[in-house]
Amino acid sequence: MKPIDILTGWSAYNTMLLTNWSATREGVKHLPLQLYEREKILEACLSVFARYGYKNTSTEMLAEAAGISKALIFHHFTSKKKLYLSLLEHCFEKVRTVVRFDVFSEQEDFFNTIDRLSRIKLAYFRKHPDELKLVHEAFYSPPNELKADIEEKYGQAIAEKNQSMERLFEAVPLREGVDRKQAFELIMITLKHFENKFSAAFTDTGALDDEAANGLFDEMNRFYSMIRHGIAE
Repeated sequence: MKPIDILTGWSAYNTMLLTNWSATREGVKHLPLQLYEREKILEACLSVFARYGYKNTSTEMLAEAAGISKALIFHHFTSKKKLYLSLLEHCFEKVRTVVRFDVFSEQEDFFNTIDRLSRIKLAYFRKHPDELKLVHEAFYSPPNELKADIEEKYGQAIAEKNQSMERLFEAVPLREGVDRKQAFELIMITLKHFENKFSAAFTDTGALDDEAANGLFDEMNRFYSMIRHGIAE
C-alpha cells in the first residue's frame, strides 16, 4: 500500500471512530430526556386510568392528559395495554420498596405483623390514592384482556408474598385438631376482605381520614381476635 493510502485509511478510521463516539454521546445525552418524558407520561396517565378504569380509558384521553399526541403515546409504549402494564409495574415496584416482609421478625406476633403491614400500606396509599385505584383494579378486578399478562408478570411475586406470610404464621401455636393450611387460608380471606373495604372507602370518598381508617383497623383486629380466640362459648 502506498503511504498516501495508509494515511487515507487511517483518516477514514479516525472519522469512523469520531462518528460512532458522537452518536453514542448523543444517545446518552438524549436518554435522560426520553426517560423523563416517559415518567411524565406515566404520571399523567395514572390519574386517567385511576378515574375511569382501563376499559373506559381511550388513547385520546391519555394523550390529552399527557399533553402529547397519540403518535407519541404509541412511540413510547406501542399500545394502551402496554402503557397500562408499564404503569402497573411502576406502581408495583414503588409499593414493594415500602411494604417489605424482610423487616419483620418471626418472633413478632403474627397478628401484630398483619396490623403493621396494613398500616404501612395504607399510609402509602393515602399519599398516592391513584396508585391504589390502579393496583386494586389490576389485582382484584383485572380487565379480561390483561388477566393473563398480570398473572404471568406478578403471579410469582404474589405467591412469594403469601409464602412469606405463611412462614411468619408457622410461629403461631394452634389448638389440637386445627389444620394450619386451612387456618392460614381463612386469615388470608379475611385480609383480602379488608383490603377491599379500605379500597372501597377510598373509591367512595376519594380519601380516608384517620377516624375512618382507625375504625376499619379496629374492625379488622376484632375479626382476627375472633379467629384467634374463637366465637363459641
